[in-house]
Amino acid sequence: MRAAAALLAVLLAGGCRSTLDSLGYNQSPSVGTGGASGAVGTGGVAGTAGTAGAGVGAGAGGAAGGTAPETLHPLTKPASYPNPLRDVLKISPSTLITTKIQNVYNQLFHGDPNTQAIYYAVGNQAYILDVLHNQHRTEGQGLGMMFAVQQHQQKDFDPLWRYAKAQLQVTSGPTAGYFNSYCDSADQNSSTMCLDPFGLEQMLTALIFAHDLWGSAGAIDYQKDALALFDLIRHKADETADAGATVTNLFDATTNLPYALPDSTYSGQTRPSIVMPAYYAVWAQATLDPTFGLAAASGRTFLNGVADDSTGLVPARATFAGMPVGGWAVFNPEAYRTQVNMVIDDFWSGGTTFTQELNRLLSFFTSMPGYGTSYSVDGTELNSARETSLIIANAVAAGDSTNGDTTQYLSALWSMPVPTGNSRYFSGIMQLWALMILGGQFQII
Repeated sequence: MRAAAALLAVLLAGGCRSTLDSLGYNQSPSVGTGGASGAVGTGGVAGTAGTAGAGVGAGAGGAAGGTAPETLHPLTKPASYPNPLRDVLKISPSTLITTKIQNVYNQLFHGDPNTQAIYYAVGNQAYILDVLHNQHRTEGQGLGMMFAVQQHQQKDFDPLWRYAKAQLQVTSGPTAGYFNSYCDSADQNSSTMCLDPFGLEQMLTALIFAHDLWGSAGAIDYQKDALALFDLIRHKADETADAGATVTNLFDATTNLPYALPDSTYSGQTRPSIVMPAYYAVWAQATLDPTFGLAAASGRTFLNGVADDSTGLVPARATFAGMPVGGWAVFNPEAYRTQVNMVIDDFWSGGTTFTQELNRLLSFFTSMPGYGTSYSVDGTELNSARETSLIIANAVAAGDSTNGDTTQYLSALWSMPVPTGNSRYFSGIMQLWALMILGGQFQII
């Protein structure tokens, strides 16, 4: 990794296991589209509406106090967003892009439930299903909420959030308030229940956008629920300190990086795929909490230093200093999300923070036509099978790249059919996400 020791020093000054809650990719036999697996109880969002402290955190896993916000504050939005599908691929008129996005959304949310859809309604609730594993992962639930609010589909959004609260959110014990999901092993051949932060990050940001778009005076008080989640991620350790629990806040208070999982067992560890500086910058505006501004800055520094110097590949898990955690020095489908996170941050901020990292990554894949699924970060191939979701993730990276061959990556995405069959979950959500980002329609609302 590039200058890992220097990276840690910068993070400290600035703070001034793979959870493939992702893919549904492995060699498991396919299963049907059943109900929730491992659902936990019922009940509302843990915590109260008065939330995130405004002060900078102090102490490992802690958070200093401050005046808790009672409302979400307005967001500053870019005047426009990059649109590589229009400007690089020359897709015209722009309505073709909008129509394609809508068609993918409609198929994944409302297509044939046996072969096309990943969205399933149950009464006034709905879940996103990892069809291959018959699992309900917070990654899919959170991204489903994000896609619905971006498409202004309140009728799809509200049932997803109701299900997340009633079926996925832990309602008792030290971890109450966090959401149950599944984490995959480094080789992706097994999974266990876990409290993966990535889906929570999506849900929280989607709730902010829902409040801004639809208001909070209707059937669901999006603002109250978002503020409760802010309270959770900033003050959870304070609530459980006397109980001897190992649960932590979402962020380490020294480096302002998110823990791999919110448990002290993972002290000093994060996952590049859950580091989302674009979201943290939105949170800072919404709460006026400077801690999230620090998290955005730390996240950018971390992501700029975690990739391999030669290949541009990032590990599934890394220390806060940017070095791979033992056994996790693999670029696997979970790690693909990292390049998506980079592009979102550049597109929302108007910057080029990650362009050189993405150039290096795409240069590696261009040198390997027919590239496979997973690699050691040094470039050693671990699985030679072609993986649709990596083709999609590389197209997103190409949207923020200045390499001379970006068109081939973007064209591969544009010509791709909407995934069907048992493995449609991860490749489907990645495809919809990529089209929104590259078509200028994944926006701050």
